Amino acid sequence: MNIQERAAMLHNIGKKYVVNGLGAKNFDAIPYDENVSLRAPLTAGGSWQPLTGKERLKNEWWGPLPTLVGKTELIDSFVNNDASAVTVEFHCEILNPCCTLRIIDRFKINEAGLITEQENFFDPRAVTNPPENV
Repeated sequence: MNIQERAAMLHNIGKKYVVNGLGAKNFDAIPYDENVSLRAPLTAGGSWQPLTGKERLKNEWWGPLPTLVGKTELIDSFVNNDASAVTVEFHCEILNPCCTLRIIDRFKINEAGLITEQENFFDPRAVTNPPENV
């Protein structure tokens, strides 16, 4: 696979994560490696302490998401120069508390096309300390 084909594959993985995974509330649509690690502001350890392992992500991080996430809107995706990582920019509607998170997620992708690392970047205050009358 040449670099352009690999970049296209990474863009597709990012899009599938936002649209077919998170947006469709389908964990199995996300191509996670069995040993994936996730850093996210709203996990128990915060971004400083990653969750590791596909089953742990499914049980601890993903578990409440289908009841909290409304729709998602993909804005754009970006692939790094060596086509080893993709970053996606998107909006994610949260149902309770009602808000829209502006998110950038970065994924490292192995040669098999599986996500080995994920880091989520967003301001969690709309969820942890929602403003009144917005």
